[in-house]
Amino acid sequence: MPTIFDELLDRFHAYLAGVDNNLVADEVARIRWDMPARSLEPRALGCLSHLDRIAELASTDAKPLVQFVADHRNMLRWGQTYTAADFGQGFIDNYGWLEVFGTRGHFVNDEVAAGLLILGPDIAYPDHHHIAEEIYIPLTGGTEWRMGEGGFHVRDAGAVIHHASNVNHAMRTGKEALMALYLWRGGPLAQKSTIGSGGRG
Repeated sequence: MPTIFDELLDRFHAYLAGVDNNLVADEVARIRWDMPARSLEPRALGCLSHLDRIAELASTDAKPLVQFVADHRNMLRWGQTYTAADFGQGFIDNYGWLEVFGTRGHFVNDEVAAGLLILGPDIAYPDHHHIAEEIYIPLTGGTEWRMGEGGFHVRDAGAVIHHASNVNHAMRTGKEALMALYLWRGGPLAQKSTIGSGGRG
C-alpha cells in the first residue's frame, strides 16, 4: 500500500513533469524515479508556521504538491544546513528545507538531490555558492533573486532559475514567504554552501 512518502514523491514528480522547460525536462528524464525509501524520523522547524500561507500563495500547478506538504508537515524530516552563527537566529527561525530524495532525503539517490526550500517573509539569504549545479523553481512569487554580479530581480512562480557550478547566488523575500523546488547535481549533494562572493560571477 502506498505511503504518504510515495505520494509525496509522486506529486513532486508530477509537478516537475508539467514544467515546460527543456532543462527541467532533460533532468526529469535522467532521474530514475523508482528510488528506495529511507526511514527517517520526523523533524519540525520554525519555518513550518509559514506553510498554510505558502499553500494559499502557491501557483495553481504547484498547489497539489504544496498543499500535500502543508497537510503532512509533521510527518516529514525538515533540515537546516546553517546555524544561527552563520546568519543569525532570525534567519534560522524562518529557514528550512525538505529533501525529498538524495543522500539524506526520504528516498535514496546518490546522483541527484531534490526537495523544497522555505524562507519566511523579510529574509535575506546572502551570497553563497557550491560545487553542485542547481535548478530552482519558485512555487510562490514575489521573491528577489540574484546571480553572479548582477542585481536582484523579482522572479515569478514557475520561473526556472539555473545556477552553474560555483556561481554565486542570493535571494531575499518581501512581505510573503517563499517556497522553491530545487534540484542539485554534479557535486557533493550534502555540501554546506560556501558563504560570500568567492564564487565565479
